[in-house]
Amino acid sequence: MPLGLQPKLLRALQERRVRPIGSNIEIPFDVRIISATNADLESAVEEERFRQDLYYRINVLLVEVSPLRTRGFDVLFLSQRFILDAARRVTRGTRGLDSVAAQKLLAYEWPGNVRKLQNCIERAVAMGTRDLLMVEDLPERIRNYRPSYLFLSGDDPRELLTMEELERRYILRVLEIVHGNRSEVAPILGLDRHTLYRKLDRYDQQSP
Repeated sequence: MPLGLQPKLLRALQERRVRPIGSNIEIPFDVRIISATNADLESAVEEERFRQDLYYRINVLLVEVSPLRTRGFDVLFLSQRFILDAARRVTRGTRGLDSVAAQKLLAYEWPGNVRKLQNCIERAVAMGTRDLLMVEDLPERIRNYRPSYLFLSGDDPRELLTMEELERRYILRVLEIVHGNRSEVAPILGLDRHTLYRKLDRYDQQSP
């Protein structure tokens, strides 16, 4: 929401009155406000992109929906539903997932949550030619996804990572633990907010 519109909404919520466009008469209203966002509003408030007074006005009862990446096999249950729906629309005989494709879906972090998963499955059904979706039917970003988890095993120097890659994986792992709340990540890592945001923007640009 543009900053210029936010005080108008705040005033309407506080006074419970609105004036229709072209009218000189204010009309009272009585509503309950339900709002949803996938943005980190606390960070937006800190960066002065969202008014603090409006944030506290609408943030009375907060219901947090866990991101898809933390909900385990929900990814596969949802995928199966989307497969059947998409197959029915395009008259394909697709009925499920190959086990390797299923593992790729489970490993991915799904930054777009359920909408991104649905888009991925619909695309795969449209492109697939078998009764099961195969890993090659999935988008390249998901096939080539690099997890943010860090595992060190063995003594082969060729398997060791650069400090930059270690930092990348650690920052993304901390961000995952706090459910994407950037304002919470910065003090944990001992970084100022602007440095953290620059690093995250660079990681987004480097993603396959």
